[in-house]
Amino acid sequence: MHPSLPRLALVVLVSFVAGGINAIAGGGTLLTFPALIGLGIPPVIANATSTVALWPGSLGSIWGYRGELQGARRWAIGFAIPSLLGGAIGGVLLLRTPPVRFDALVPWLVLGATGLFIAQQPLVSLLRRRVAAAREAHLTDAELTDAYPGWLLLGAQVVISVYGGYFGAGMGILMLAAFGLMGLRNIHRMNGLKNWGGLCANATAALIFAMSALVDWPVALTMAVGGALGGYAGSRLAQATPAPFVRRAVVAIGLASGVWLYVAQHRGLL
Repeated sequence: MHPSLPRLALVVLVSFVAGGINAIAGGGTLLTFPALIGLGIPPVIANATSTVALWPGSLGSIWGYRGELQGARRWAIGFAIPSLLGGAIGGVLLLRTPPVRFDALVPWLVLGATGLFIAQQPLVSLLRRRVAAAREAHLTDAELTDAYPGWLLLGAQVVISVYGGYFGAGMGILMLAAFGLMGLRNIHRMNGLKNWGGLCANATAALIFAMSALVDWPVALTMAVGGALGGYAGSRLAQATPAPFVRRAVVAIGLASGVWLYVAQHRGLL
C-alpha cells in the first residue's frame, strides 16, 4: 500500500516521539507499532518495519550520550557480541513464526511490554536501594564499566536481545534492570549503555528483516528520519530534565493499543 502524504507526515511525527522515548527509557515501539497497524500494515510487516525504521534513532541517541560512554570501551565491546547474536536469533524466530500465530500474540506482546514499561521506574528504584544498602565492593559506575562485563550479564543480554529482535518494545527496560542488578547507579550511563545494546541487537534483526522482503520501505525510510532526529533530541532532553508526562503518555498509549488490538483481532479487523 502507499500511504498518503498526511499519513506519512503523521508517521514522521510518531517516529520522532518514539525515537526520543527510546533514548530516554525505551518503549518507543509501543507508539510506532500500533501506528503502523492503523495504517493497514499487517502485524508481522509492521513489526519488521518498525525495527528497521527506529534503528537510525539508536545512532542519534548514542551520539547524544557519547559523553556518558567515555571510559566504557572494553565493556561496550564485550556487550556488543551477545547483543548482535541475540538480535539475530530473535529476527530469525520472527521470520519462522506463522503470521496467524504472530497476529494472535500481538495484543499480549503490546500489553506485556506496557507492563514492563510501568514496572521500570519502581524496579530501578528498588535495585538502586538494594545496591546502596549493600555496596561491599565500593565500585563506581566508571570502575564497573571499565572492565569486560561478567558472564551472567552477557548471558542475560543474549536472552534480552532475542526478545528485542523478535519484538523490540521493552528490551531497553529489561537491560536497565540487568544493569541495576550489576550495580550501576548512574541512570545516564545506564541509558547510554542500554542504547548501545539496543543498537547492536536491532542492527542484526533489521538486517535480517531487510533481506527478507518484510519491510515496507517507503514507510520505513520516512520513519527513519523522524526516529533519528527524535533519538538525538531525546538523549539530550533525558540528561537535562525528567519526563514523567512522557512516561504516563506511553503507558496510556500502550494500554489502549493492547486493548484495541485484542478487540480488533477478535472482531476480525486485523
